[in-house]
Amino acid sequence: MSPEVGSAELKAKLLASLRRLEGRGTVGDVASEAGLPNEDVRSGLKALLESHRGQLAVSDSGELLYEFDPRFIERGSEPWLHRAKSAVGKFLRGAFKAWIVVMLVAYFVLFVVLVIAAIFASQRGRDSRGGGWGRGHRGGFDLPSFWFWYWIWGPRWRVGRPYYGHRWERTLDKDDKVPFYKKVFAFVFGPDRPRPTQSQLDRSTLRLIRARAGVLTTAELVEHSAATFPEAEQEMARLLGAYGGEALVSPDGELVYAFPEIMASAQEARQPRPPNPAWLRLEPPLPVTGNTKGANAAVAGMNAFTLVSAATAPWFIFPRLGLGGTAAFVALVWVPVVFSVLFFAIPLLRRLGVALENGRRHSRNIRRILLGLVYRRALEGGGGVGVTEAYLHVASKLPDRGVSRSAVEAALNRLAAELDADVTTDDEGQTLFSFPALRRAFTASDLVRKKLALEKRTLGEIVYATSDTPAQAYARDARLFDRALEPARIEVERYVPQPDRIAFEDDFEIVALDQELSRSAAPERTARRPRG
Repeated sequence: MSPEVGSAELKAKLLASLRRLEGRGTVGDVASEAGLPNEDVRSGLKALLESHRGQLAVSDSGELLYEFDPRFIERGSEPWLHRAKSAVGKFLRGAFKAWIVVMLVAYFVLFVVLVIAAIFASQRGRDSRGGGWGRGHRGGFDLPSFWFWYWIWGPRWRVGRPYYGHRWERTLDKDDKVPFYKKVFAFVFGPDRPRPTQSQLDRSTLRLIRARAGVLTTAELVEHSAATFPEAEQEMARLLGAYGGEALVSPDGELVYAFPEIMASAQEARQPRPPNPAWLRLEPPLPVTGNTKGANAAVAGMNAFTLVSAATAPWFIFPRLGLGGTAAFVALVWVPVVFSVLFFAIPLLRRLGVALENGRRHSRNIRRILLGLVYRRALEGGGGVGVTEAYLHVASKLPDRGVSRSAVEAALNRLAAELDADVTTDDEGQTLFSFPALRRAFTASDLVRKKLALEKRTLGEIVYATSDTPAQAYARDARLFDRALEPARIEVERYVPQPDRIAFEDDFEIVALDQELSRSAAPERTARRPRG
């Protein structure tokens, strides 16, 4: 960047120029409009791709074209009203959760005491006045024992720690006992949902880039993330700005992204382990509560006991203990009955929302499984994929999920539109979709990968001519090299691993590593805290 142009000033000038260009232009367009050097414009546009919604394209002349949303919306930004509603909703949910636990536990304990007292009073033949019960019991009833409260609250549990359900609970240390109150919350509202940070989401993508020798195409990102192609183009633009990438244009007009800075490493050269593709990371069904059957039975049993005790109190508890009046009726009948009914009603209503979300997850899983079939067929250079083959492939992977032929056909049609498929018809009149654009994309990235050999270089050895755009530098240096090559042979198993298998990945697995590191670091910080 030129010393006379600061980063804030550069950003302001670029945004002003892009607005006049309606968010679309080459480096030369923006440089001419802003009156800035090409290198400043190029570095500034890359930074804007990280902070604002935009993507890269290739013009007819082979130039890189920067395309931003005309509204210049910042990535991750939310309207003020939405943030305010989210904050208020979070506060109300927290308060409601605390009220639920207090109500459930307090009324359960209270009615246990009252029912036992009523039974004692009935057995001793006392009259309905309350004083007889107290003398007959010789001192009344004690509060619940230490073990009851130990069960409600886990001694090693930190306030605010999430509970992602019993599958996640099985991964914890045996001493990390999930307190009962978290399972009460999950019974009513469902388990906590992980909210991965951007760096956590990027972790597997960066592993993919390193496994692919620092070179990636949008088609490869789709294979990994199962995002739609437009979404993947937006994400590639962000990665370009965030991780020092370079956009190159192959002689065939394919856009390829190189990330030399990610490949620079002080570790011994070794082949990084690639992350699983989309079909090995299916979304599991969202649980209604996330609890075990035993935990649900305990919560439901406590609430059912409270409901029955409160509903029958005017006939069983009140006469035996001498209770009565409006206050007792409201406090011991109406309030607990209404609370207990709502306690059961909320999970029942939530089932509808969970069913809708699981339907969406099922559709996304169909897409993920189809990606494995489509990518393998495209890279093998075989024939097209028909609806019958696609349906049988998906149904064999999800035999217990009720896969419909119409859902598979709809997903295949959407993939065909996204990935620019060629449409043909076989001898039986069945429509076939072939995906030559995928093969071209993988061929282009493979050739760039072999030429740059980023896995064998350090960052200091990767140099681009300052007088040329990345596309021009690539075209100049690689023209004779690429033309001399035979048609590329793509290692299908390397780029499309295990397309005939599926596996599920829980959301909590994305955040598990950082949460474990945070918990392990907490005792160390406590130990280092100075005394005095």
